[in-house]
Amino acid sequence: MSNTVDTATILELSRELDKLRKEQEGFVSEINRLHKKLQSNPELVEKSGDDLLGKLRELYQKAKELTENELSVSNTLITELDSFMLQSVHRRKDGSEQKKKRMKADSDMSRLSPAASLKGEQVAARVTPDGAEKHEWFVVKVIHFDREAKEFEVLDEEPGDDEEGGGQRKYKLLMSRIIPFPKRNDPTSAPDYPTGRHVLAVYPGTTALYKATVVTHRKKKTDDYLLEFDDDEEDGSLPQRTVPFHKVVPLPEGHRQ
Repeated sequence: MSNTVDTATILELSRELDKLRKEQEGFVSEINRLHKKLQSNPELVEKSGDDLLGKLRELYQKAKELTENELSVSNTLITELDSFMLQSVHRRKDGSEQKKKRMKADSDMSRLSPAASLKGEQVAARVTPDGAEKHEWFVVKVIHFDREAKEFEVLDEEPGDDEEGGGQRKYKLLMSRIIPFPKRNDPTSAPDYPTGRHVLAVYPGTTALYKATVVTHRKKKTDDYLLEFDDDEEDGSLPQRTVPFHKVVPLPEGHRQ
């Protein structure tokens, strides 16, 4: 029974990956169909104007967003599988029933779900509701994960400056509004974003995340990223800012800034 929750979570993540890949296949199939149509009838571009090319661009954009979502879910699944296998090794090596009970007590929280293993970790969190005009993302600390509600309780450790007098603020957020950061001590856990890719990154000197564009990808796994943040114009140009790889995450689908 101690494995039941872990197994259910792994299966849930696997189903989510399968769903994302099937959606991708649909978009790729439509993209290929349009490609064949254009190759056999190049004059369609002139006849249809921007409509056909606009549709093709929209399909590519959607396929890209699905790929980024797949990467995020894959990373979470890998983390959960690693945790599950490590627990199995500990159980095999532990011949003492008393030790097993202590290990169970220590790891109950991490067994609940991959999300529960984030307790005490800093993550990227969208604190604004779905219908908000702009999406605000901040670095917060995970306090608790409610498995039944699939909801995080997080703490914004930076004192606020609003009319209520500031202070640290707590939020309860659904899993869809949380993105784990890559592990600082494990550069291989960070995606290698190519030049030109849009990402969400912590603006230097703050705990807020904004949309940015990768200027140069990392030559080494431990390298920082060189980014240009949207709406960061100075003297008519966008300055290039250095951001650690563990403070950069995929740009969420439908992000509004």
